[in-house]
Amino acid sequence: MADRLKDKIAVISGGATGVGGAASALFAREGARVAVLDIQAAAAEATAQGIREAGGEAIAVVADVSVAAQVQAAIAVVLARWGRIDVLFNHAGSLIVKPFLDTTEDEWDRLMAVNVKSMYLVTRAVLPAMLAQGKGAIVCTSSISAVAGTPMEVLYDTTKGACHMFARAIAVEYRDRGIRCNAVCPGFIRTPHGLRELEALRQFGVDVSDAALAVAQGRICEPEEVAAAALFLASDEASFVNGTHLFVDNGFTAV
Repeated sequence: MADRLKDKIAVISGGATGVGGAASALFAREGARVAVLDIQAAAAEATAQGIREAGGEAIAVVADVSVAAQVQAAIAVVLARWGRIDVLFNHAGSLIVKPFLDTTEDEWDRLMAVNVKSMYLVTRAVLPAMLAQGKGAIVCTSSISAVAGTPMEVLYDTTKGACHMFARAIAVEYRDRGIRCNAVCPGFIRTPHGLRELEALRQFGVDVSDAALAVAQGRICEPEEVAAAALFLASDEASFVNGTHLFVDNGFTAV
């Protein structure tokens, strides 16, 4: 199937690399004009340029999504360019892997800002335009870590639990004004972020070997598989899907 986002304007936070980069490319192939919103200027421009070279339409918009003024300025650029926003993929995030008692207050505050506050700021910036047009689709990246605790990841798990509920609560508050909000919840993914997580867990003695992953989720997840799930939630095919959590984990959380 093609053109599932035909003529739609999509903003993808953390859209330069990994799952975000895969989603930027996929959304563009499906007809969206894509704003690649990322703190990494060069990577964001490279992703946008790749989309343009493939015949799509994209711009790079640089911002630290945990800073309100930068988010507002970035979304203003998108609205000035295209006049509306139909889809928001709240994907930007990071992780910290370390024992809970070694986690500093600064680390706690920083990861909460990057993973949770960013969703608040970007959604708050985008939502008025969606409400004005009476329609919009928001997808938030949660994780299996929202419901399955892992050692050395108390902080990360907590942020993803917040993302999980944020998506559901936005859906409930704005359903009757044409807004859908859902979360995509990946397992372990083959991205720089995901591979860094696995290596850090190994260093702390957590068994995340290939054999352990095979038991938990069959194999490691590819970024394109998460992007495809986000595409479904963002598309009109999911017109009656609202406030849900779509796990992309090959049964990890079903066991």
